[in-house]
Amino acid sequence: MASASLLVLATAVGTAALRLPAAQTFTAHIAAKDAMSALGLANEARSAPSSRRDALLLFSAFTVAAAAPLSASADVSACPKNANNCWSTASTDKTAMSPWKWPASTSKGDAVATLKKVLSNYPQAGQSGVDLGGWTVVVDELADKGYMRIEFRSGLGNFAKFLNGGKPFVDDLEISVGDGSVAVRSSSRVGDSDLGVNAKRLNYISAALRAEGWDAAPIKA
Repeated sequence: MASASLLVLATAVGTAALRLPAAQTFTAHIAAKDAMSALGLANEARSAPSSRRDALLLFSAFTVAAAAPLSASADVSACPKNANNCWSTASTDKTAMSPWKWPASTSKGDAVATLKKVLSNYPQAGQSGVDLGGWTVVVDELADKGYMRIEFRSGLGNFAKFLNGGKPFVDDLEISVGDGSVAVRSSSRVGDSDLGVNAKRLNYISAALRAEGWDAAPIKA
């Protein structure tokens, strides 16, 4: 009976989640994972059968999204408190970073074009020993909603082989364009530490933006 009830719940929540913007759905999922951990539900979710685990995640994600809907600019969420694998312009602790600001003389449309150019020029072969597995744009709503999410993949080194089942580690970079500045969040999906990977990625991008006249401070990791 419980499994059937969870299946109905998962179906209902999944249907509702499809109506949410891509940015809000992803941010709600991240917030749900943090909330589940704080509430002690993370262990239960990991040990539960896959159908029940999916239902728990869907229920938490939809609850967070419904309770705190995002603004039209789809601002990014803060990192978990004092995380060692995340940076965000929404954070207020050691994971905080400054938003990227384009020159006052530049229009928002031109700023978006420059931002997209800089992101597109990020090396698919990686840089400074990070993101050796390339990257993929998962959500591109920069033109109409000012939001983009990119998945970056690590190489298949020893850490990936022994700690991640031989699969590359995946990090998520979220970009949200506001009025005069860009909100940013770069975070690792797994692990307690990113060994400086997110900072190296953000500093590479911010250096390219500074070359375009932007105010994009580097991260001092």
